[in-house]
Amino acid sequence: MGIPKRNLKPVVAAILPLLMAVLLFVAPLVAPHRAGAADDLPAWLDQLRAAPPDQSAQIAQTIERHWSQSGSAALDLLLRRGRDAHQAGNHRLAIEHLTALVDHAPDFAEGWHARAQAFFAAGRLGPALGDLQQTLALNPDHFNALYGLGLIFETLNDPIRARRAYEQVLGLHPHHPKAKTALKGLQDRGLGQSL
Repeated sequence: MGIPKRNLKPVVAAILPLLMAVLLFVAPLVAPHRAGAADDLPAWLDQLRAAPPDQSAQIAQTIERHWSQSGSAALDLLLRRGRDAHQAGNHRLAIEHLTALVDHAPDFAEGWHARAQAFFAAGRLGPALGDLQQTLALNPDHFNALYGLGLIFETLNDPIRARRAYEQVLGLHPHHPKAKTALKGLQDRGLGQSL
């Protein structure tokens, strides 16, 4: 005896939250080990610092892909859903997905970074700043989090700290297009200079 097809949708809807909860707790225990990926990161960062402009974007994307892999399919799904909601402009939903992610994976720096982006887009600078600080505590080389700090400092009319953040980005990723543009903008306006 099976469930009639017309009643299948409510059953799936009822089981799906339970299945997600199980995946969130079990998937990290059985996640495949990505041999060597973490070991490659210092070499990739060195390559990024030395790369010519035409190669830096590809190296940066490799690093960003590495940072976006939690090691758990369920957690990667939460990250993807949060980013998709953010891209669609639904910042409330993005923050919900990404809050679930950082609650379940507090050591996953990219979860904090993605939520910081959603907070910033929603105009919530305090939480965005806190999440960027957490990102950098977990991953001090996260050049995109440093760029985000620069944006927040500019928004808060603190050009000196904004300039320092952009310079730190360029120390890690010398051809980061947004940081180069932002730093040049500060310099052109005569802002960010120490007295």
